[in-house]
Amino acid sequence: LLFFGAWHLRAVGREYVLSPVSSTLLVPSFVIFISGGLGDTQFSFRLRQSGGQRTTHYEDDGEYNREAPLTLQRESAHYFGYVYFRQVKDSSMKRGYFQKSLVLVSCLPYVNLFQSLLQLIAPEYFDKLEPCLEAVCNEIDQWPPPVPGQTLNLPVMGVVIQVLVTGDLCSNLLPAPLVLPSIHELDLFRCFQPVLIHIQMLWELMLLGEPIVVMAPSPTVSSEMVLALTSCLAPLRYCCDYRPYFTIHDSEFKEYTTRTQAPPNIVVGVTNPFFIKTLQHWPHILRVGELRMSGDLPKQVKVKKLAKLKTLDTKPGKSFFQSALLRRHLLELTQSFIIPLEHYIASLMPLQRAITPWKNPPQIRPFCQEDFMKTLEHAGPQLTCVLKGDWLGLYRRFFKSPNFDGWYRQRHKEMTQKLEALHLEAICEANIVAWMKDKSEVEIVDLVLKLREKLVTRCQHLPVKEETLQRVGLYIDTIIGSLPEDLQTVLHHH
Repeated sequence: LLFFGAWHLRAVGREYVLSPVSSTLLVPSFVIFISGGLGDTQFSFRLRQSGGQRTTHYEDDGEYNREAPLTLQRESAHYFGYVYFRQVKDSSMKRGYFQKSLVLVSCLPYVNLFQSLLQLIAPEYFDKLEPCLEAVCNEIDQWPPPVPGQTLNLPVMGVVIQVLVTGDLCSNLLPAPLVLPSIHELDLFRCFQPVLIHIQMLWELMLLGEPIVVMAPSPTVSSEMVLALTSCLAPLRYCCDYRPYFTIHDSEFKEYTTRTQAPPNIVVGVTNPFFIKTLQHWPHILRVGELRMSGDLPKQVKVKKLAKLKTLDTKPGKSFFQSALLRRHLLELTQSFIIPLEHYIASLMPLQRAITPWKNPPQIRPFCQEDFMKTLEHAGPQLTCVLKGDWLGLYRRFFKSPNFDGWYRQRHKEMTQKLEALHLEAICEANIVAWMKDKSEVEIVDLVLKLREKLVTRCQHLPVKEETLQRVGLYIDTIIGSLPEDLQTVLHHH
């Protein structure tokens, strides 16, 4: 097990941990033996961190997440597991088969990068074992930290992996042995090809955070379909839970299979036919391929074989372009839905002229669902989207979903930070000496404490220039210098 705990954030010291495989991570990393399933398999899983671990492990996590797109931000409560699994016949083994996994664990959703890395490492590791991993870890220790928007050149095992951190491939990349088109994006067309006729419905289900079970014939198909589903809302972040490959051994098994409460807001990918009956009470079941199971399937789970869209060219080599078209279609769909919300929430922001230097910043007005709904007649998605339907009903259901809650919290946080930044700029532009003339010592000391609090606890996360912060610091020194010496001494040591 390779644990990529800090590589992406620090360039000093050993950034990885090579540790024994724990039982918690081991369970989803092995495929239950299926006759005919010999060879190498790659897939991914996702699991919760334990309660005591749900903290920011590295002090510059915040800086990376502020610069990275929402879909590439570091997870604080979950781990991603990227697996290379080998199963071959071996008469020397007790079960008659050699089974081994190399698992790479990270808080980052860099599925393409890490799966490509495993393709280089795992075959060598299975042949040469630990010495190979030690050499690889020494190389990875020298990798530069990722900076959103910059290209990474990552040498490992005689190969240079080149990839752009923020997603799409740059047109001006230099030649490299292994160039990844994206650090995280899957071949969307290949993943969705069996269900393209239902892509609109799947987009709506993901938008609303509905519980979905993906039943697939292999961990590879399962994990890719789940990851493709969670990506189809971009640039809107999917805020619900998801498990690309889920097994009966996962700790949440009882939680997800109970019938005493409604299924949670989660997308679960499974391969074990046992789940066909265990999860038949879930409202949405997506079957991809055929799961073998003796006996008849429950009627409500039987789904007709889905037809391919005749308008799409499925010839080899066309997948890259079809994925780009499909991703663009989903992007336009999401933008048509989210733009009216963006326009409305922007109208809740106080006017800049209402921000004065010596008062707290004004409050953002509350989000009123009914007021928003009134704006849709003249500024709704029907103006930019060719699709027809019950947009009002979709918005009302969206308001009840975790995705709306996540979007609103993020936007409210950004707007609050913007107000704080504008307030700091207003203070810098004010005549502080004139303000102090008729103020008591208590009022002046109170201002010093408030300005310091802004600098120490808030400014680290505010979109303000360094010049503004320096001016605030000079203002504080000016104010303190106008006070009696005893107060100056107290404030300098505060």
